Amino acid sequence: MQKSRGRTGRKRRRKHFKDLPSDGVNYSHKLEYIQLKKWLKERGFEDNHLKPAQFSDTGRGLLTTKAFQAGELIISLPEKCLLTTATVLNSYLGKYIARWKPPLSPLIVLCTFLIAEKHTGERSLWKPYLDILPKTYTCPICLEQEVVKLLPDPLRRKAQEQRTAVQELYSSSKPFFSSLQPLLTENVEAVFTYDALLWAWCTINTRTVYMKQPQKECFSREPDIYALAPYLDLLNHSPHVQVKGTFNEQTRCYEIRMDSHCRKYKEVFICYGPHDNQRLLLEYGFIAIDNPHSSVYVSTDTLLKCVFPGDKKRNTKLSILKDHSLLENLTFGWDGPSWKLLTALKLLCLGADEFTCWKRVLLGDVISSGNEAKALKLATKICFSITEETQHVLHQISHLKKDNVNLEAQLALIKGLRLEDLRILQKSAEILSNLNATAT
Repeated sequence: MQKSRGRTGRKRRRKHFKDLPSDGVNYSHKLEYIQLKKWLKERGFEDNHLKPAQFSDTGRGLLTTKAFQAGELIISLPEKCLLTTATVLNSYLGKYIARWKPPLSPLIVLCTFLIAEKHTGERSLWKPYLDILPKTYTCPICLEQEVVKLLPDPLRRKAQEQRTAVQELYSSSKPFFSSLQPLLTENVEAVFTYDALLWAWCTINTRTVYMKQPQKECFSREPDIYALAPYLDLLNHSPHVQVKGTFNEQTRCYEIRMDSHCRKYKEVFICYGPHDNQRLLLEYGFIAIDNPHSSVYVSTDTLLKCVFPGDKKRNTKLSILKDHSLLENLTFGWDGPSWKLLTALKLLCLGADEFTCWKRVLLGDVISSGNEAKALKLATKICFSITEETQHVLHQISHLKKDNVNLEAQLALIKGLRLEDLRILQKSAEILSNLNATAT
């Protein structure tokens, strides 16, 4: 990852660990981390090998002071340290949640607790953890609209769907929030605001680990799978590592083991999953440079712009593609156009005398050398079209940065995404050029 502060990014400091390389900056001396470690120790957590640190390329993370071997336990966080719906039900909010109808979702239950505890401030039992949580997030749902407009079309649509979902969640939860007025001296609407819910939602969406809970009658039927894991959630993502994370029923701890080794005095990474950069940005608010899982998506609009308007079978072909889910998730990757994209293009390039063979195309058969060549040329045309659009957006970002200093961080994030897309498109164009040369 490059120039991305990730989900836990904070302002850099220039103090270093003794005997550490220059990319590890000491955070363990900071008061909030001293208090957090003390708070965790009171709940049974002991770890002397992972230290909070600032890194030049990934932002805030955890550094190891020992070498880890493959299969070795990296971190073990006792159940008492985890924040789950059980935590909330055992709190002062429990009786309000239990009697509310219709039943609340586990997600809104956790959001409510985070908002309430943050408002409680110094009196919160979770204050040491709340103090190290990000104050703001960089997921698209939190970005300014003029920045969101610079996202690739598929990601922009997903970001808008996400924004709408959170707005609806807030609207539907307001009656429940109002029922909590007896707990507050202030007006409930001044505490449980949309911005407060957005912060809590982002905290849960970007930081929870998967931990399935037993179904509770006082909750809706939505899966209860969220657990906030203090300290463990400082671990940053890398697409190049493999880890196993699970709750150990015997030790009653959430444990993470790495499938590879990690050298002493290096940042320890975990993997959130084989996500491309658009997914990472949407869900976590960062991108990973040189992400092997990254792809550039071909929107339906781009596809329609490049296919043949004079083809009498055009609408029929598009209908077939839609029926077989071949109008979604069409991509270019580091290894060129995806099989799914090429299959869709081969079907679109079928001549009138070949159209009856469309089912064979879906099975991966070669219909003719002419069809193969046409599909490759169409793929090249689409690749160049997206490349031009990407370069245009990068030009827009450069102009916006000059006039909007307050948007610099947000624009830098989108620039990083677009530059990575451009590299993938350039690699795909090179591969297509070689394939076209072979086809002719």
